[in-house]
Amino acid sequence: MTGRWIERWEPEDDTFWRETGRRVARRNLFLSVFCEHVGFSIWSLWSVMVLFMGPAYGVDPAGKFFLISVSTLVGALVRIPYTFAVARFGGRNWSVFSSLLLLLPAGAAWLAMEPGTSYTTFLLVSALAGVGGGNFASSMTNINAFFPLREKGWALGLNAGGGNLGVPVVQLVGLLVVATAGATHPRFVLAVYLPLIALAGLAAALGMDNLAPVRNDRGAATEALRDGHTWIMAVLYVGTFGSFIGYGFAFGLVLQTQFGRTPLQAASLTFIGPLLGSLIRPVGGRLADRWGGARITLGNFAAMAAATGVVLYASAQKSLPVFLAGFIALFVLSGLGNGSTYKMIPAVFQAKALARGLVGEEAAAYGRRLSGAAMGIVGAVGGLGGLAINLAFRQSFQTSGTGTAAFAAFLACYAACSALTWAVYVRTPAAAPVSPASPAPAPARAQV
Repeated sequence: MTGRWIERWEPEDDTFWRETGRRVARRNLFLSVFCEHVGFSIWSLWSVMVLFMGPAYGVDPAGKFFLISVSTLVGALVRIPYTFAVARFGGRNWSVFSSLLLLLPAGAAWLAMEPGTSYTTFLLVSALAGVGGGNFASSMTNINAFFPLREKGWALGLNAGGGNLGVPVVQLVGLLVVATAGATHPRFVLAVYLPLIALAGLAAALGMDNLAPVRNDRGAATEALRDGHTWIMAVLYVGTFGSFIGYGFAFGLVLQTQFGRTPLQAASLTFIGPLLGSLIRPVGGRLADRWGGARITLGNFAAMAAATGVVLYASAQKSLPVFLAGFIALFVLSGLGNGSTYKMIPAVFQAKALARGLVGEEAAAYGRRLSGAAMGIVGAVGGLGGLAINLAFRQSFQTSGTGTAAFAAFLACYAACSALTWAVYVRTPAAAPVSPASPAPAPARAQV
C-alpha cells in the first residue's frame, strides 16, 4: 500500500489549522472512530460468545472467565507494536490493514462456536480476537498527531469513546440475537460484524491520510520507556481503562454466576455500564482540557473508591439493585477517568519540553514525539489491568463463589491510584520523575 501522504503538518500553527488542518484532522478522526469501534467490538466479542455457551459446551464459570482473559491479554500485548506501526506504515495504511485483519478472528469464531469444540480451540480463537484491542493504540497514536495540544483532550476522548462504544454495541447485538433467535445462534452476531469489518477497511482506504512528519523514531520509544512519567501514567491507566475493559468483559458472567441471571437477563443489563462509560469519555477529556487532567483524575479515583464500597456492600448483602447501581457508577467513572488520564499524557510531555527550555513548534514536536510513543506503552499496561480484573474475578469465584474478595482488591487499587495522582501531579511542590538521560539540571514539576 502506498497510501495518501501529507508532507506538511503543523497543527499548532493557527493559520494552518484554521485553513487546512481542522478539516483534514476531523475527517480522519471520525473515520478512525468507526475503525476503532469495530476493533473494540471484536476484542470484546467473547464477553458475548460466553453467554451463548450453555451446558452443552462443557465450560464452567472459571473456564469462561479465563477465556475472556485470553482476549484481554493478547489485546494488551499487541498495543505496543500497533503504536509504532503508525509511524512505520502510515496511519491510513495501518488502519486499512488492521481493520481487515479482524476478518480472521471473526471468521474463526464462526467456525468454532458450536458444542463439541475443544476448550483449547476456544482459547486459540479467543486469543485471535485480541488483535481488535491493538486498534485502539494505533488509532490513538494516529489521532494524537493530527490535533493541537489545546484540542487533544476532546479529540482523544471522542476517538476513544467512540471506540469504547464497540463494547456495549456488540453486547446489544448479542442481546438482540438471544431475545429473538435464542441462545443457540451465536453465528448471527458474527453475521452482523463480518460486513462491518469490510466496510471499516474500505472507509479507511478511501477517506484517511498518512502524515509524513510522523516517522518511526526508535529513540522516542527508548526515551519513553526510560521516563518515569510513562510508567506512572500506565499505573493510573490501569485504574481507569483497566477497570472499564475488565468490567466490560466480566459483567455478564458476574451477573450469571453470582446472581443467577439467565443469558437473556444478563445480556439485557450488561450493555448499560459500557454504554454510559463510553459516552462520557469525551466529557472526561473536555473537563481535563479546561481544569487539568490531574485534578479530574484525582477526584475520579476517589469517586471510584466510593462506588466500589457500594458494590462491596451489595455483594455481601446479595442485593442486585444496589449492586447494579454501584457497578454502573464504576463504568461511568472509569469512562470519565479514561478521558482525563489520556489527556494527561501529552500534557506531561509538553511540560517536560517547556522545562527543557523548548518553545513553540519545537516544544510541540517534542511533546508529540514522546507522547505518541508513551501512549502505546500506557495503553498496553492499561489493557493488562483488564486481564488482572478478570483473573481476580476468576480466583474469587473459584474460591468463595462470589466476587466480594475481588472488589476489595479493586478498592485498594483505587486508593493507591488516588495517592499516586495527588503525590506526583497535584501536590505543590512536587518533583516530577526525570529520564536518566535528561539534561535538566533540576527536577521539574509537570503541570497537567
